[in-house]
Amino acid sequence: MDKSALRSLLRERRALIQPESHGLSRPTRQGRRAPGLSQAQIDQLLHRAPDTYGRLESGRYPNPPADLLQDVARLLGMDEQEWTALWRYCLGQDPPFPLNARSGAEIPGVWQEAVDAIGHMAYVNDRSWNLLTHNDRWAQMFPGRRVPGNVMRWMALDPAAREILTDWEHAWAPLVLPQLRAALAADPADRTLAGIEQDVLADPLAAPIYHSAGASLHLDGDERPLHHAVQGPGWATVCAAQPMSAPGARLIILVFHPGEERRHARTPVLRAKGR
Repeated sequence: MDKSALRSLLRERRALIQPESHGLSRPTRQGRRAPGLSQAQIDQLLHRAPDTYGRLESGRYPNPPADLLQDVARLLGMDEQEWTALWRYCLGQDPPFPLNARSGAEIPGVWQEAVDAIGHMAYVNDRSWNLLTHNDRWAQMFPGRRVPGNVMRWMALDPAAREILTDWEHAWAPLVLPQLRAALAADPADRTLAGIEQDVLADPLAAPIYHSAGASLHLDGDERPLHHAVQGPGWATVCAAQPMSAPGARLIILVFHPGEERRHARTPVLRAKGR
């Protein structure tokens, strides 16, 4: 537990919440000058025993339960990055679930400008693989620039994808479909992913691969054959990252090289000097 960082995080967030916004009055007793909610008011609002929140903020609460952390984070208006920090400072681990239901379903609008500035094909999908944004280079990959609304559904089921994703049955599907399985394991209530899985299981080509594919997730750094609508056949190396504010969302960059020869299959990994 990092008591100092935990205390700073909670004090900063608590100071931003005005008691009046919750129908409470500001304490007027002598000696209290701190802005925002008092520790006792947080206990009151969360229906917790006296000094529950005080123990948490001071680091005197070993192994606080997840429901307490969730209630505190929501009351204090934390975002996903602060939610992650709260867990790390309290328990030394990342949270097992996002704080808010819409987390992973939206990203800040500046991501459009960022993706447009990437020199390779790039897009961002949400936690259900719905397309959030993409650049023009990625749109050029598709005949008529008809980009899919859901990238997983397109990769797994669309007949056109099986033409663009060269050797779909061996080079793509066995690596794509385990990602669907893993995402559903993390969020079985996701209706979009559940619908895709149902259609995959009904598909005569995808279903056997879904059942037989391994559980390993291959994505970042993989090189796969691809037929670009404009540049023709070639190889695309996948680079994957996650927007910090959107758990489960992904930024995907495809580094494409036309031609029959693979380029990055043996590229050395990057390490900091001295490692």
